Amino acid sequence: MAHVLGQNQYGKAETRVVRITRSGARHEIKDVSVSVALSGDLDAMHLSGSNAHCLPTDSVKNTCYALAKQYGIDSAEGYGIRLARHFVAEVAPIHRARVRIEEYVWDRIRTPRAPARATGAEEADHSFVRRGGEVRTAEVHWDGKALQVVSGLKGLVVMNSTGSEFRGYLKDRYTTLQETDDRVLATEVTARWRHSFTGAEGEAEPGWDTGWAEVRDQLLEAFAETYSHSLQQTLHAMGTRVLDHQPGVAEIRLQLPNRHHFPVDLEPFGLRNENEVFHAADRPYGLIEGTVHREGAVPAIPVE
Repeated sequence: MAHVLGQNQYGKAETRVVRITRSGARHEIKDVSVSVALSGDLDAMHLSGSNAHCLPTDSVKNTCYALAKQYGIDSAEGYGIRLARHFVAEVAPIHRARVRIEEYVWDRIRTPRAPARATGAEEADHSFVRRGGEVRTAEVHWDGKALQVVSGLKGLVVMNSTGSEFRGYLKDRYTTLQETDDRVLATEVTARWRHSFTGAEGEAEPGWDTGWAEVRDQLLEAFAETYSHSLQQTLHAMGTRVLDHQPGVAEIRLQLPNRHHFPVDLEPFGLRNENEVFHAADRPYGLIEGTVHREGAVPAIPVE
C-alpha cells in the first residue's frame, strides 16, 4: 500500500522577545512570545532528507529579533503581519506562514515619588508590574494557645528597564559574566509577612484587606524607587519599606528569582542593539532569598 505525505509544517515555537523603546527617560515595553509555523514546497525534507528548501528554525528566531529591532512592536497583530509577510516574500519555498503571538502586558508602577502625568497619575518612567497571574496567600497557625498569621503574595512580576547595575563581584576561573552598569532588572516576587497580632482577648484584629494592599504597594514602590546594585540590595529595600510603614508586621520574607533578560546579539544582521531587544530566559535563574525583621524579634517564618 502506498503512503502519501500529508499536510506538514515546521517553525520555531515560543521565542520570547522583549522590546524596550527608550523615548528619553520614559520607556515603553512590549513583551511577546512568538510561535511561527511555515509550510510550502517542503516535501523533499521529509521524503529524501534534502534540506535545500529548509530555512533553519534558528534563522526564524533571529528574524523575530531583527524585525523587532528594525520596526519595533506596535501591536501583536501588526508585528505578526510583518513577520508572516516577511517569510512568504523573502523565503522562496515558503508559501504560507502562521504566526501566533502571546503578549504579556506590563503596567507602570504608581509611586508617590514618580512625576505626575497629565492624567494626574503618578507613574514611574521605567518601572513596571506585569498584569495578571498574581496570587494572594495566607497561612494561619493555631495550637490552642498561640496564634500566628502570615499573609503573602506570589506571582507578582516586576521589571525596571534601567536603574540597575551589577559589577564589582567576585570572579574566579569559571567566571564569564560581564560587568554592566545598565541592565534590565526583573523578578517574580514571592513575599510572606508575619503579623504581630496574637489574637489575645481584647486585641483588635487588623484590617487584613487594607493591610495586604498597603504592603503590596510598598513592595512595588521600593522596587521602583531603588537604584539597584544587586537584587539582594533591592530585596532589603523592599523589606525595609514594609516594616517602616507597617507597625503591625513583625517580619517579612522575600524570594526574588532573577528573571534574566539577555541583550540579543544583532551584529551578525548588521544591526546595533542599543539595549532595546532582549531574550527573556526562564531558567536557570539566580534565586535571591532573605528575611527582614525588627531588631530583637525572633524570625519565625519558615524557609520553604
